[in-house]
Amino acid sequence: MSQKNIALSKKNLLICAVAVVIIVIGFVLMTGPATTFENGFEPDIFSARRIKIAPVVCLIGFVLMIVGVLYPVKENKEKSDL
Repeated sequence: MSQKNIALSKKNLLICAVAVVIIVIGFVLMTGPATTFENGFEPDIFSARRIKIAPVVCLIGFVLMIVGVLYPVKENKEKSDL
């Protein structure tokens, strides 16, 4: 399969892969103990990590994903001369 048939270049795919890893890290930061009827109220649901840091990390990942998709692909000058 030639490079012309692929919509995204290697650099675009690398940026998208890094974005996916950052998004997963953000969702992992959101995890923690839940408030249940049996255990009572869990004040950790209002921690700064879960309501401030994790959403910002996810947002950065989603913005990086958009950048990865829209990043311009440079054409090889040698092939364009043919």
